[in-house]
Amino acid sequence: MRLGLFGYGNIGRGVEAAVRQNPDIELVAVFTRRDPATVKTRTGVPVYSAADVAKFKNDIDVMIIAGGSATDLPVLTPELAKVFNVVDSFDTHARIPEHFANVDKSASENGHIAVISGGWDPGMFSISRIYASCILPQGSFATFWGRGVSQGHSDAIRRIPGVLDARQYTVPIQEAVELARKGEAGGLTARQMHLRECYVVAEEGADKAAIEEAIKTMPNYFADYDTTVTFITAEQMKAEHSELPHGGVVICTGKTGLENEHSHTIEYRLTLDSNPEFTSGVLVSLARAAYKMNSRGITGCKTMFDIAPADLSALSAEELRAHML
Repeated sequence: MRLGLFGYGNIGRGVEAAVRQNPDIELVAVFTRRDPATVKTRTGVPVYSAADVAKFKNDIDVMIIAGGSATDLPVLTPELAKVFNVVDSFDTHARIPEHFANVDKSASENGHIAVISGGWDPGMFSISRIYASCILPQGSFATFWGRGVSQGHSDAIRRIPGVLDARQYTVPIQEAVELARKGEAGGLTARQMHLRECYVVAEEGADKAAIEEAIKTMPNYFADYDTTVTFITAEQMKAEHSELPHGGVVICTGKTGLENEHSHTIEYRLTLDSNPEFTSGVLVSLARAAYKMNSRGITGCKTMFDIAPADLSALSAEELRAHML
């Protein structure tokens, strides 16, 4: 399978690395909105201007779009789905229905398949939730994220005047996790389930009190959480916060039996050294699935709910039955 990559940031570099572990997939081109001469891939994959992407229509089987959910993917995914089979990692949960409709129209009209919202949440956690809800249809759910770096929240802090750099860690409150395991997390607020830890490098002479106030009162990001703000140096940031770990757990509890006499707990946990590299592994497997499905004539927008596990795998049906079943 010939893979294309649109964008070369953290996710793009992760895709480049993931391809090395999938011998049935070749990364043939990277496209950038920057000057291609300034972008050097780690494995020597050629880099081209985003303006030339349509010229590669017949050379790429699936395009992974490594862009941000806020402004990039709502525009890029529908546009590129006109030309290619595509995969993205759109992760703004509330806007997934809107994004799905836009991408589905574009992909369907042009005979392509598009898989959106790939990754771990939405993505692997979504699959865990749907499986658990089928097995325990009256069960209760709780999802906890972290302790890990939220790239979106970190970026929101960096946009505050006077901030040079920032990292924001999402931290589950352990008491809430234990309540979820007992099936008693219903009604917990966002503040009761997670903490926000912020590490900030401020410009020299910046009003740190104003920066802290801007962070703690930021709607949709920090206002609904207990938030700590710690100011550090650029050297400390590089030494102590240069990695991008993340993870979390989905917990479902429920009962079975004629009298609901038996209790069950389902947990799906991820502990990730590198959020973007793990997400990239999911995207590469989704690209394989998109290629297989489109080869069978399937078009339109899909999510991980629509993809059979066998389509994600490079193994044959016989190999899967022998080694995975």
